Amino acid sequence: MRYLLVLLLCVTFSVVGCKAKKKTTYKKRTTTERVSKRPKKEEVVIQNTTTEREGSTVVIKPDANASYAEIVAAYIASYSEIAQDEMLQYGIPASITLAQGILESGAGRGELTGKANNHFGIKCHKGWTGGRVYHDDDEKGECFRKYKDPKYSFRDHSLFLTQRSRYQDLFTLKKTDYKGWARGLKKAGYATDPKYPNKLISIIERYDLTRFDKEVLGGSYDSEENQQGETIETYTIRKGDTLYSISRRFNMTVDTLKEYNGLTSNTISVGQVLYLRPIKNQ
Repeated sequence: MRYLLVLLLCVTFSVVGCKAKKKTTYKKRTTTERVSKRPKKEEVVIQNTTTEREGSTVVIKPDANASYAEIVAAYIASYSEIAQDEMLQYGIPASITLAQGILESGAGRGELTGKANNHFGIKCHKGWTGGRVYHDDDEKGECFRKYKDPKYSFRDHSLFLTQRSRYQDLFTLKKTDYKGWARGLKKAGYATDPKYPNKLISIIERYDLTRFDKEVLGGSYDSEENQQGETIETYTIRKGDTLYSISRRFNMTVDTLKEYNGLTSNTISVGQVLYLRPIKNQ
């Protein structure tokens, strides 16, 4: 009888000991396993959209309950082609134009954009003869430009940068240097917010806006990126300029200037960007 009691006690302690040991055991995850558990970035899919025509521009409108990411995606889908067209004609990176539009217009949902199609916060300034609205900004009731079609706001943004001397240094930068463009805009006085460059850079990187620059530049995009320490010297044509006056200003012949830019005649237009040295893959 005593033997049976001792045997029973041994079995009991053995079972309890195993259970206790089992509770304290765990499996340590490897670094690879931990990384694999992190959520992956997903491409934004815009749900429940409608389209509206503003002038000749078709604008994609997400519903009222859309997330901010969906709102931005709809903005990019609506205006990326226009930004690329402006890049082709005026040399301003599409990534910069889109980032400024997203920031200045609240991705198309800002009050000024809603009532004036003004995507870049451009004020009337002296000499403006187009439509206008009055909107509280730095001061109460300031005059802002009004456009019938959003594409005219994008065009006016291109003209605003190319026709003002304070922005000319921007056009010496490579089209791939979006960080330089962002900082240059602040330095030239486009905005007073000290965080303006970082905001633009963040938008460009978050939404991969440089992909639109790559589409415009094609094979020359990689070539520009590899030109470390170099700038592309350019000049933006102003009212009254001729090829002869520009060539004299930069100490070159008219034929050389035409060769650098692939020109077959002396015809030029205000806002056109001319290269002042040979450009690879151009």
